[in-house]
Amino acid sequence: MFTITFRFESGEPVVISANAGEKLLDVARKANVAIDAPCSGNGVCGKCRVRLVSGYLDAPINRHITSEEYAAGWRLACLAQISGDAEIEVPDIASAYRSRMKMADLSSPEEIAIFEDLRRRLEEAGLAFGSDISFLRLELTEPTLEDTMPDNERLLRAIEAATGVDESAIMLPYSVLKDLSWVLRESEFQVKCVISRDGERILVRDVLPQSNTDPLVGFALDLGTTSLAGVLVDLETGRVLAKASGGNGQIRYGADVINRIIESDKLGGRKRLQDAVIKESIIPMLASMYRSAGINPRRIYRMVLAGNTTMNHLLLGLHADPIRMEPFVPSFFRTDYLYVRDIKLKMNPLAELIVAPNIGSYVGGDITAGALVSMIWNRPEMSLFIDLGTNGELVFGNSEFLMSCACSAGPAFEGGDISCGMRATDGAVEACTIDRETMEPSMTVVGGAAPAGICGSGIIDVIAELFRCGIINGKGKFIREGARILHDEHGMGSYVLAWKKDTGGVKDVVINEVDIDNFIRAKGAIFSATQTMLASLGFDASVIERVYVAGGIGSGINMKNAVTIGMFPDIPLENFHYIGNSSQTGAYAMLLSSQAREKVFELGRSMTYLELSNEPGYMDEFVAACFLPHTDSGLFPSVHVDP
Repeated sequence: MFTITFRFESGEPVVISANAGEKLLDVARKANVAIDAPCSGNGVCGKCRVRLVSGYLDAPINRHITSEEYAAGWRLACLAQISGDAEIEVPDIASAYRSRMKMADLSSPEEIAIFEDLRRRLEEAGLAFGSDISFLRLELTEPTLEDTMPDNERLLRAIEAATGVDESAIMLPYSVLKDLSWVLRESEFQVKCVISRDGERILVRDVLPQSNTDPLVGFALDLGTTSLAGVLVDLETGRVLAKASGGNGQIRYGADVINRIIESDKLGGRKRLQDAVIKESIIPMLASMYRSAGINPRRIYRMVLAGNTTMNHLLLGLHADPIRMEPFVPSFFRTDYLYVRDIKLKMNPLAELIVAPNIGSYVGGDITAGALVSMIWNRPEMSLFIDLGTNGELVFGNSEFLMSCACSAGPAFEGGDISCGMRATDGAVEACTIDRETMEPSMTVVGGAAPAGICGSGIIDVIAELFRCGIINGKGKFIREGARILHDEHGMGSYVLAWKKDTGGVKDVVINEVDIDNFIRAKGAIFSATQTMLASLGFDASVIERVYVAGGIGSGINMKNAVTIGMFPDIPLENFHYIGNSSQTGAYAMLLSSQAREKVFELGRSMTYLELSNEPGYMDEFVAACFLPHTDSGLFPSVHVDP
């Protein structure tokens, strides 16, 4: 056995014993050390870079680690094997999902304004807000020697008198009964019941002294593949009591759902994936919100979850492998009678878990909740809803019909498959312009720090600018020379956004021809999915009147540049609308409105799911879209390249 010490740029070191031959990444996972591995440890992405400070590791030089970097101690954790005691430095960039990711949540005035506007639009569409969980205040007569009625009957009769619901239709569960005697006497029989009504039936969820001032609380969670965003909400007023966001701990098992599913199918995999999202991500998020708002967890009476089909399965600890195997059948689309206690979250014992319905193997509750918020179901014009995150999901239609699909865009939008790609954390280039004459860049960097890499929105900008300036051609190949244009020994070109001497980094921040090709395929997947879905209905892109963009990457996208590279259809820019984290907003609406919940379930039942792999024309559309902006330039009349 050898001693492995993990050190960090901040925080206490972690020490663990390991056997010879074990992969360093596996050792880190066992020690709960977060090392980002979007490719799930296959040595492909190069994101799990760590530095050997002292000791021994058996690790090869590979295309992601130069000879100079290797000499400085840099290794890929997924390829390094334990061969002795070792001290390992884990830089912040290697655990980016736990750092300050820029995401679409309620952390900015812009996102809050979008959130409030969408709630108003839902109300205008006739979806009434107001929780079916409420307080019922009662003043009970105290027992006497002449009145020895049992406590439960005394309470039930008082509820019957106050509501008109027959005593036989009032349910008093054990979790309430067990403390009833104490609560009644502690409060001198002046109580308030937490009840919910379902037709002519009442469920008593809690009995509290009238002096208790705790609010009725619900929890709405957007469960993304990369990140999570949650809110605690006062069910009586709709007021957001606390909010929090962070990374999904499952990310170290792969950036995409396929790698997660593969990992879950290994021995103990389902529990590892479930623990990663619940114990490492949701529970700490809730703890921070409890502290900030002074919330008693027992006063949370409902949780609404919106996530993709795979994330729903992994959270619930369900077997997910059939999702990725023909005929692509999940365990459920809609499920009822779930409780928060089923996933070991400590809230009120009767808190139910409502999961926004899935509609296909790769289109889940985040999209049904998002479709609600997009409002395309309530509009006559043809509209396209696009949720851009780790995956790409689309919904097209109007008030008459809706069709959805998901495309395999890969991890490029989150910085995967890009040599200097990274998620939208501190140091990520998120916006860029390039001077056509000098080819010098002007960049906006998350957190205002020195550039360390490029996130999805920045990659869109850089490629669009390189193309607009005539620095690359439609195939993504460099056709101009200059100080920032480099070529390796194989002739592959790259553009330098930031020199390492200026940033203090270990390497230049660049985008090369392989990166551009990978991103062209990702954007091609989005556009070809759009084209295929339209063609299946006998339409073309000219019928699209509005495009609604949601998701983490959507917040920073320059829509003009997205059209320039052929990612979105070429419609007037004023018809593009960013609608924030529609999954979170949809979960919030489902939490507070029974009508919104029913509408989401209705959308799940009525929406047609198109499996692109079964569409014979999809690959032809995809190949045609793997060009800037497209092999058919007539589809993008507004795109012009500077001469």
